[in-house]
Formats: sequence, C-alpha cells, structure tokens
Amino acid sequence: MPRIAAALSAIVLTAAASLFTLDRLDRAYPPPLDQAADISTEVVDRDGALLRAYTTGDGRWRLPADLKALDPQFQKMLVAYEDQRFWSHHGVDPVAVLRAASQFAANGRIVSGGSTITMQLARLIEPREERSLGAKLRQAARALQIERRLSKEEILQRYLTLAPYGGNLEGVRAASLAWFGKEPNRLSLHEAALLVALPQSPEARRPDRHRQSAKAARDRVLARMAVAGVIIESEVERASAEAVSGVRRPLPGLAAHVADAALRRDPAATRRQVTIDRGVQEALEKVASAAAARIGPKVSVAMVLADSQTGEVLAKVGSADYFEPRRAGWIDMARAERSPGSTLKPFIYGLAVEDGVVMQETMIEDRPANFSGYRPKNFDMGYQGDVTIRQALQLSLNVPAIRLLDAVGPVRLVSRLKRGGVVPALPRGETPGLAIGLGGAGVTLEQLVQLYTGLANGGRVSPLRSFPDEKPAALPDAILSRQAVWQVADMLSGVAPPQGAPRLGIAYKTGTSYGFRDAWSVGYDGRHVLGVWVGRPDGGSVPGLTGYLAAAPILFEAFSKSGLGIEPLPRAPAGAVRLSRTELPFSLRRFAPPEQALVAGAPTEPAPEIVFPPAGARVDLGLAGDGAMPLALKLNGGRAPFRWLANGRPVPVSARRRTGSWTPDGAGFSTLTVIDAAGRADSVRVFVE
Repeated sequence: MPRIAAALSAIVLTAAASLFTLDRLDRAYPPPLDQAADISTEVVDRDGALLRAYTTGDGRWRLPADLKALDPQFQKMLVAYEDQRFWSHHGVDPVAVLRAASQFAANGRIVSGGSTITMQLARLIEPREERSLGAKLRQAARALQIERRLSKEEILQRYLTLAPYGGNLEGVRAASLAWFGKEPNRLSLHEAALLVALPQSPEARRPDRHRQSAKAARDRVLARMAVAGVIIESEVERASAEAVSGVRRPLPGLAAHVADAALRRDPAATRRQVTIDRGVQEALEKVASAAAARIGPKVSVAMVLADSQTGEVLAKVGSADYFEPRRAGWIDMARAERSPGSTLKPFIYGLAVEDGVVMQETMIEDRPANFSGYRPKNFDMGYQGDVTIRQALQLSLNVPAIRLLDAVGPVRLVSRLKRGGVVPALPRGETPGLAIGLGGAGVTLEQLVQLYTGLANGGRVSPLRSFPDEKPAALPDAILSRQAVWQVADMLSGVAPPQGAPRLGIAYKTGTSYGFRDAWSVGYDGRHVLGVWVGRPDGGSVPGLTGYLAAAPILFEAFSKSGLGIEPLPRAPAGAVRLSRTELPFSLRRFAPPEQALVAGAPTEPAPEIVFPPAGARVDLGLAGDGAMPLALKLNGGRAPFRWLANGRPVPVSARRRTGSWTPDGAGFSTLTVIDAAGRADSVRVFVE
C-alpha cells in the first residue's frame, strides 16, 4: 500500500508539474493573436452600410467579419464541412486526428489533415509553407492556446476575417463583395457553398481564373451538405444548376472625397461613419458620371445634397470619376473656390424685398446702365426694357440685379452671407463691389448649398456637416426674414425647368461664370438643397457651357433619381402675400434708385428712421388673450407722405403723420418698413407676442 500511495503521489506531482510547466510555457509563448488586428479601414453611411473600403498596409482586402451579420446557413455549412465537432472540442478534434493518422499510415502521406477551424486560425496567424507532421503539431499546440483565450464565436469570427478567398481577398466579407457584389448576410445557397469551398485552395479555385474548378468544388460542398443533412436533395440540385460568375467586382468605392476626409479626420480608427445616404450617393454618382461623359472628356461634375434643417450632407460627389486623370478626379471640386455667376442673385432680391423697396410686381428697368464706370450687360447682350421684379429674377437679368444691389449695398449683401457662415473670397485688399452680384467673388459649391439652406429653411442657415459627431458653430441670426425668403422661393419656383425635364415642385437658380468656365444650378424643396457645378478643374473655358443648359438638367435628373421624395415648399408666413401691381402702394409700383427719386428741391431733412418699435424688440401685445393691443409706430426724419408696410403689406395709417399703429395677424417675427416721398426707406424686425 505505501508503494501504491507513493506511486500515486509521484503521478499527481508529475502531472501538476507538467501542468504548471505547460501553463508557464503558454504564458511565455502566447499565440500572436494581434496578427488579426491589421484589417481594412471602412467608411460607412448613416445606416452602417459600407461606402468605401481601403486595403491594409500589405495591400489586402481584409474586412472584419461579424457573425451576427453573416448568413446563418453559410455558418452551418462551414462548420459541417470544415469541423463538425467545432462547438464541442477544445481546439483539437481527437476523432479527426485518429482518422488522419490511419489515412497517413495506410497511404504513406497526408490525405486529410484533421485540422479544426481553430487549427486553421493558428495557421493563418502564423503562416508556414511546409505541410508536415511537425507543422500540424505546432498548429495543434497553438489551437489549444487559442481556445484558452477566445470563445468559440470569437474564434469563428477571426477565422472568417483572415481566411483566404483568392488574390488579395481575405475574409468572407471581402470575398462576398468581390465575387457576388453584396454583403454576406443574405447569401443564396450556391453562393454560400462557393465561399465554403474557396479557402481550401483559394488560387486554384478562383472563379475569375478557374471557373470550372470553382464550380466543381462548390458542387462537392453541396453534395456533402446533403449527406450531412444540412440541406435537402432538391435544393442541392437547384443550387448545382446555378452558373458560377467569372467576374471579380470592385469593392464599394462610393463618396471617395468624403471617405478621404474621414480618414484624415481620424487616422487611427478602422471604422468611420458619415452622414451620407448610400442609396442617394450611388444614384448621384451615376448621374454625374453619365453627364460628364456627355459634356466632354476634360469636364467634371460636382454635387452636394444636404438636409436644410439639420445641415447633414446626404450625398456629395466631388468629381465625376475619382480615378480619371483627364478630369482630375482626385480634386474635390465641391470645395474649390470658383465664380458663382448669378447664383447669389436670390439674396440680392431677398434683401430688397426685406427692405421694402420692391415687391414681386414692382417694375424695374432692364436697360444699359452705368454705375460709376461699371456697366453690366445681360448674358445674351440684349435688354428687356421694363420688367417686373419677378420676371427679372426668373430670367436672371443682370442689370436689374445690379440696380437692386446698388440700392441695398454690396457690403450689406456680404454681411448677410457672413450670417450664413460664408465669407466670399475677394481679391486681396478689395472691398465688396457691385460685381459680386454677377459672380465677382469666389465661393465653393459646399458654401453655396449652405447658403441656400437658409432659403429652404425660413431664413435660418444650417451649417453643413458630413460626420455625425461634428458640431458646427450655431448661426444665431437669420440670413433673411421669413417673408423675404418666401417671396424669393415663390419667384424661383416659377422658373421653367430645362428642356425635357418635368416640373418637380422645386425652386432653383442657375449661374454661369465669365468665359464659360463654371456652370451652376442650385435647387431646393421644403427639406433638401441640391447644388450642381460643371466645369473643368483646371479652370479652362468650355464653349457653350451654361448653367441652364449644362447644370440645370443634371439638377433635375439628380433630384428625380435620388430616391428622396419632393417635400412641398413652405407655406406663406403671416404677412407674406403676392400683390398685383394695382394693389401695390404707389411708391412700390416702380423701382426708383434714391438718386433718381429725389425731385427738384431735394430734401434737406435726414432719411426716415423708425424709432419705435426699435429693431430687435420683443413686444408683448397680449395676442394670446382676448384684449390684444395694437403696436404703436413712430418715425423721425423723412418727407411726407409716408408709406408703412408690415411684412410687405400696406398698413392703413395716415400718410402725413409720423405716428400710427398696426395690429398684427399673429405672434412671431415681423418686418416693418417705412418709405418716404423721396423713396428712402428704413426697416426694423421685431417679435410680437
């Protein structure tokens, strides 16, 4: 008995020492699991869909696998084909080892390796060329180590991230995208079988080079699955009859310029999310590519589509083809400063309406004019004579726009653009001049779209952003009053669509820069703003390139194919109406610049100034109750008779007195304007409640 006890003690001690030694060795020489950390960087859209992927440092497409996003049938087939007892063994399958050993003894060579999925993962993280018994033993040891550190799900996930699928494709996601053009969450049966078969001989079974070998390997997997009872025989026959495509598709490369910006913003992250909508982005890129091909070989197209309420960029096309050198596709033309042509005119007209100097049916001259040496001409070199303000904006006449800009002041226009977060680029040392109204300043397409969010959003500009965690500085002041914005939208929504395009219910404006270098079109509905730029990235001239003929058709096609429904333009706010010419006050029936309005015996008194209510005041008139009070009006200066306007509508007060009162229709912001006999005006914006 003492001998037996001593022997048992020796065995226990030896086992304990062996386990201790193995544990120390395991800790001293851990498996290099960090090898799987080098994965492809991916940029995803607002919903997590892949937009663009980048290869690893060694040029591999290696996208991380997620078991929850993998087709369940594919996972069952993989385990049944590669490692039937995967979920129960501890890294090495004794049954498979015995089978492999007996086959080796009978044939004198390795017939089946008996490798588990864990052992294959060990080989992938420590690749060795030889296929020998020693290599198998090392893989088995590593498999035992891996099983101590990772769960079965983690092991399977890492294997499906590193497994080879031909060429530089690694991992089931990259393989599914390259061979089938889709994520591996909804694989058909024949597709799943091919992905099970490829890792055993990825080069010999590449569908693009060895289609017959790929089909034969796929069919063997299907047959094995039928024998194993994973799928029924009828499904095997149907799946085996499917052809194997010999085309390797490129991995998604959408929103290239936004994706590049995401990488620069966070170089260390392997997954970056942007505000882009993949479906909208894909549609706009197709439109841009087809349009550029029609226009010319050196022409590029840029587009930006944004949500006017949030500022989120839903699609951005920086160039017609990112990889096309003739179009300099790598240049993000949505961020390039170019002359905006006539696209700033709506803000000139909005200012003039807000100031109360014109309404839609006010007549204005379109005749040759000289503004201290600056002589603007219309695009077609012709003149229309007397036109309404509405017609002047819809026809994009240059002379009327400059007349209005001269009245409201180019410095004020630039000040309003700055309210929208945009500072136009001017030649060094120059102050804003009248030429800015016809494109004499530099802006980017992104900036232009940002400004137009104010027109689509009741005067409030939403700074553009392409990243969900980006928080641009808030813009506290409206770029224009709600009433002026509605008047501008009402005019622009009446512009005829380009030839062959249907009416979409959008408001839009076109622009063409000097020398046919840039063609623009910016349009908006009640929620979205879309801007289009067409031109050569090198600034070269393109004969016949105009906003209406080149950019506007792209705008309408992009809106139609974006997949976004057209939101109705906002209803008129309180006080915003379109008056006929006979309904206008006499002083608003024809626009007259101040220097023309002064009659003989020019007034010596100062211009009219509203002293009550003061600009920006918040006045409680008790509108929420039954005893609402009128708002007192008072002005200084000016020459009678006076015309008072509230949100563009005449106020019935005495034309000779400098005091009066006005009862608003409802609470909210309102613009009050007074115009004297000399055509001079003053306006204030107040909030009544």
